[in-house]
Amino acid sequence: MKKLDLDVLEMVVAVAEAGSFARAAEALHRSPSAVSMQIKTIEDVLGRPLFVRTTRNVALTDDGRTLVDYGRRMLSMREEAWAAVVRPEVRGRVTIGVPDDYASSLLPTVLRKFAAAHPRVEIRVVGMASNALVPLLKDNTLDLACLTKTRGVTGETIRQEPMAWVAARGGRPIWKERPLPIAVFAPGSAARAHAIAALQQASIRYRTSYESPSLLGLISMVEAGLAVAPLARCSIPAHLAVLGEADGLPPLPALDVVLARSAASNRPPCDFLAEQMLADLRTGSPGV
Repeated sequence: MKKLDLDVLEMVVAVAEAGSFARAAEALHRSPSAVSMQIKTIEDVLGRPLFVRTTRNVALTDDGRTLVDYGRRMLSMREEAWAAVVRPEVRGRVTIGVPDDYASSLLPTVLRKFAAAHPRVEIRVVGMASNALVPLLKDNTLDLACLTKTRGVTGETIRQEPMAWVAARGGRPIWKERPLPIAVFAPGSAARAHAIAALQQASIRYRTSYESPSLLGLISMVEAGLAVAPLARCSIPAHLAVLGEADGLPPLPALDVVLARSAASNRPPCDFLAEQMLADLRTGSPGV
């Protein structure tokens, strides 16, 4: 193996950003064992560990942070070099809409790679709930939207994103309270609708202790130990506890995440960003 093979550096960066070998492998369309083996190989070549491994996630060592910093710059230069030769003419502006929970978890890596490959394209991101993005697509305010499949919008399936209940670690087991205090997104949210339907089907009494269009607001309530929240797996912070049937809570259906386009998006910059998103965000989940 070349000591700083770019494909291996890409794996190191992916693990650092995902916080786990499994999630990084999913993003890279590789098996977790292949990613783990490559990371172990480069650690052996360097003669020092890059990650501290725990049962739940991985964290960078000081040497790991140094390598990831260089790796990001080297990968960015690779994308810039490719764009300079292959797509030097691409320029313009793309406006993309995305809900809070996907903006923080799914888009950063995609947008960073796209910006490096297409430095002449200006990207504008509009953060709103999925149902609020639909009219903005219809009136061409947005070019693209990465959103939960909802009434009135069609799009290309990106992935099926699992959902889970989350609570604060430690403290009293608030998930055992009845009525169950829940923190949910505002009405119109598919995640909210799925959670309430699951509780009703399981005959679990609940009360809405907090509702907000903001992911940060929901997480704050959970961290304070005042409620449990139903969240997309990709947006769950590592410090929260994931709950399930063993804790007396009903299973939640997955969310269908789609890429939708407006009528005005028939332009090369939009085509290339859509292509990047579909390539990077699609998973091997059933039904995707």
